[in-house]
Amino acid sequence: MIPDNSLQRIGPGKTVSLHFSVCLADGQLLDSTRERPEPAVFTVGDGNLAPGFEKAIFGLKAGDRRSVLIPSADAFGDWQPGNVQTFERHRFVDTELAVGLIVSFADKSKSELPGVVKELHEETVVVDFNHPLAGRDLLFEVDIISVRDADAQPFTIKA
Repeated sequence: MIPDNSLQRIGPGKTVSLHFSVCLADGQLLDSTRERPEPAVFTVGDGNLAPGFEKAIFGLKAGDRRSVLIPSADAFGDWQPGNVQTFERHRFVDTELAVGLIVSFADKSKSELPGVVKELHEETVVVDFNHPLAGRDLLFEVDIISVRDADAQPFTIKA
């Protein structure tokens, strides 16, 4: 017997396929899967969707649509002034600096930490390590295509 996945609801332990659009609160489109041939697929809690976005669609099932404003704190976090650092310009040897340039640093755990050059001065460079969408409320629009148990094999319908 084929399970009736149309009744499953999004929550922990579920794999979801969906089409989505993410816009700034003013309507400026940032990303969308609607023009792509395949929907996005993620498993709740796998890190592919920010927790605030996951929480916004909990309880939905296949066929549901939702449009929700995600506050910055639940999206990519609030903008933190402490994430803006000033470096001595001589640390950027062999780098042609420009405002807007993304530079990478290794943090204490040797993980890559990208930042955006915000200001250039004669002796210093100001780099912002906040996510580019930090402090921005986002409009998240989703169409849920399917919901299934994460450990279940996807099934295909053959003609």
